[in-house]
Amino acid sequence: MALMDVLLDEMRDLYSAENQLVKALPKLAKGAKDASVKSLISNHLEETKGQVLRLRQAFEILGKKPTGQHCNGMEGLIEEGQDALEKDEDGANFDLGICGASARVEHYEIAGYTTSIALAKSLGLGDVASLLQANLNEEVAAAKAIFAGAKPLLKAALRQGDPTENEEEKKPKSGKEKYSEKKSKEDEKKAAPSVARKR
Repeated sequence: MALMDVLLDEMRDLYSAENQLVKALPKLAKGAKDASVKSLISNHLEETKGQVLRLRQAFEILGKKPTGQHCNGMEGLIEEGQDALEKDEDGANFDLGICGASARVEHYEIAGYTTSIALAKSLGLGDVASLLQANLNEEVAAAKAIFAGAKPLLKAALRQGDPTENEEEKKPKSGKEKYSEKKSKEDEKKAAPSVARKR
């Protein structure tokens, strides 16, 4: 596979990811209870739309189509965001779950843009790298904003009852939670032989 093909794969993955987010972010914003979290997500939705347009520009420069690859990673991250919306949490704890899911999305995108920029620069595609860099700058700023927005929520969560209490064990588990727990145990079992060798 030529280096250009690797770049195109990375960019198509990002294009799919950003388009999935354009659809998912309004649901996340609507579900958030904290006004600052709602605002943060809504503002990033507008940035995300601009990122889709920049990616289209980059593909135009390359004379290639942006579609052709679905981003499975983003699909999974969006599902985690949906899981956060379905949690039976109160107050700040609920919005902290949304912040956690949002932070994972941003860092996934940061990794994708960082890789794509390096590939574009290696190929001497400075104009493409510049467009990708603009998107990366927004993703980094969004990640920082999420962490800044989470600080007051953390303080509020600490004021909500006993922060060290584990209520999870008291609640009945949904079918989805039971399935997730089963998969987690399977993952641990499969990894155990490799982990044990590290000691």
